[in-house]
Amino acid sequence: MTADSPLSDRLDDDDYPAYTMGRAAEMLGTTPGFLRAIGEARLITPLRSEGGHRRYSRYQLRIAARARELVDRGTPVEAACRIVILEDQLEEAQRINAEYRRTAEQASDGSDSGSGSGSA
Repeated sequence: MTADSPLSDRLDDDDYPAYTMGRAAEMLGTTPGFLRAIGEARLITPLRSEGGHRRYSRYQLRIAARARELVDRGTPVEAACRIVILEDQLEEAQRINAEYRRTAEQASDGSDSGSGSGSA
């Protein structure tokens, strides 16, 4: 492993809390108050620096951006946060379901090749 590997690993990590509140708000085109509001609604929970400042990851910024889209369309912040949480849960459930299907298909492909007539 090279000396810069830990840094490059963090730069590639979607969950690394690299962005300050001010920078995150600037990137999203919103205010720090919006980030605090979605934090209070438990959509995202920023990590804290040693000094207690909020730090956001790229993953959290994508979630916040989706919430902002909904709020910009007139959805109240609390409702937008709930919608984003449900969308995220649905996406995860679909991913797990697809994985189970692949596993089941692989298992049935393997069991079909060695089975006999099945009659006694």
